[in-house]
Amino acid sequence: MLENWVVMPTCLPLVLRRCHTCASERFRASGKFRVNANHKLIDAWLLALCTACGETAKLTVLERMNVRSVRPELLDRLHDNDLGLTAELLQDPVVRRRNRIALDWDNAWRLDTGGSDHLDREVSDVIDVSVRFAARIPVRPVRLIAEGCGLSRAEVERLITEGKVVSAVRLSGKLSGDFTFTLKR
Repeated sequence: MLENWVVMPTCLPLVLRRCHTCASERFRASGKFRVNANHKLIDAWLLALCTACGETAKLTVLERMNVRSVRPELLDRLHDNDLGLTAELLQDPVVRRRNRIALDWDNAWRLDTGGSDHLDREVSDVIDVSVRFAARIPVRPVRLIAEGCGLSRAEVERLITEGKVVSAVRLSGKLSGDFTFTLKR
């Protein structure tokens, strides 16, 4: 029996970066952009607000780029403050590296198990589960398995050590890419 699970974002993650005003570590992406053109060069920033004091930080999206080299669709999305573009840019490793930020996904995602609250353990002895990530959200597989199967994390750890939960990927640590596992009863 094959089950398909999806890890889906429910909202934008918090941006981890130090605030220069109050020394807080968390910013909330506002979904708004600032675009500035100087003759033929353009700059664009994603605005983020400090969760503690409300100070605005600018995350560089475009820096001193020739206007003609920027796709018109991207410019339209920047001018329209497209929330989808905000999510895409926060996921972009180039933007994160350039701005020296990390993302905090706590309480910003959910596990969709396809309608069932947890796997029916009495129906089948072997259950194959395919986990797909709708966005690159780092989550511990043990947490996903526990939530999807209605088990405690300690019980999932015990099942892994007993060899009753097996996967081609390492189930300790965090994953943000698709994987499959098999639960043997």
